[in-house]
Amino acid sequence: MNGPDPAEKHPMAGFPRVCFIKNTVTNPNIVIGDYTYYDDPDDSEGFERNVLYHYPFVGDRLILGKFCAIAAGVRFVMNGANHKLSGASTYPFSIFGNGWESVVPTADELPYKGDTVVGNDVWIGFEALIMPGVKIGDGAIVAARSVVAADVPPYTVVAGNPARAVRRRFPVAVVDALLKIAWWDWPVEKITRNLKRIVASDVEALGRCE
Repeated sequence: MNGPDPAEKHPMAGFPRVCFIKNTVTNPNIVIGDYTYYDDPDDSEGFERNVLYHYPFVGDRLILGKFCAIAAGVRFVMNGANHKLSGASTYPFSIFGNGWESVVPTADELPYKGDTVVGNDVWIGFEALIMPGVKIGDGAIVAARSVVAADVPPYTVVAGNPARAVRRRFPVAVVDALLKIAWWDWPVEKITRNLKRIVASDVEALGRCE
């Protein structure tokens, strides 16, 4: 056997709170890698409800890498939440029409921070909030109820509001080696053969895997 089927919605028999969300998300602007799961006792298949203000006309994407662990209540705020900031008022008059549509802001008047990108093997804790355009590097950890408003380097633990770096998980040289190894891109058969090395801390041995 080579692990769970990545095409299964619920890979743990009798445990529907865990869902491989690549198999349930339908929005083409949400891109999810294999084995990334969402853990929610209420509705694990309803991950899309946690991607907020994600309007098609804005065009931004949420990209989640492979092997990510996303806890219940994690939310992603997308660029559609932004209001024009340069005027005397930030109130969105135009959306209500009835004569107020005369002040529809142009695209260049709205803050736009690009796609929100989460790398591979990222753990995002309970009720964390990820703001528009944030980039979270491979192997990072976001603590529960953190508000992530700035990019997170690979293999860094962040916590708080706003989230700040608590520590690097490994020295820089080890992080560089892990990023080069990129075990999450291996064929699943190779991953299965080398699980003990993947979950251990001997990066040199991990780099010798065949």
